[in-house]
Amino acid sequence: MAQILALVDDIFFQAKMLETAKHSGVEMKPFSSAEALLAAINGTPPRLVIVDLNARSAPIETIASLRAQDSQLPIVAFFSHVQVDLAQRARNAGCTEVIPRSRFTKDLAAILSCAKS
Repeated sequence: MAQILALVDDIFFQAKMLETAKHSGVEMKPFSSAEALLAAINGTPPRLVIVDLNARSAPIETIASLRAQDSQLPIVAFFSHVQVDLAQRARNAGCTEVIPRSRFTKDLAAILSCAKS
C-alpha cells in the first residue's frame, strides 16, 4: 500500500502532488472518490491521508469514516482560506491538521516527507 493516500479530484493538483511525492521519496496514491480511497484501506493503514476539502466526493464524511476506522491515523486537509466554516467542520470530523491551500502547497514537500519515517 502507498504510504500516503489522497482524496483530490483536481487532476492538475494530483499531478503536482505526485511529482512532489516522487522527489520527496514517498509513495502517494491519489483518489478522485471517497469510496475508492476508503476501499484502498484494507486493514493496513497508510502513514498519512490528505483530503482536499473542496473535493466533490464528500470530504467531511470521508474524514469521519477514516477517523472511525483508526483513531490514530494522521489526516491532513486543505481548504480555501475563506472557507473557515468548512475547516471547522473538518476539525470536528476528526481531521488532525487543517491548513489553507496556499500553505499546503508551500509546505507540500515537508508534509509528504513526514510520512517517510
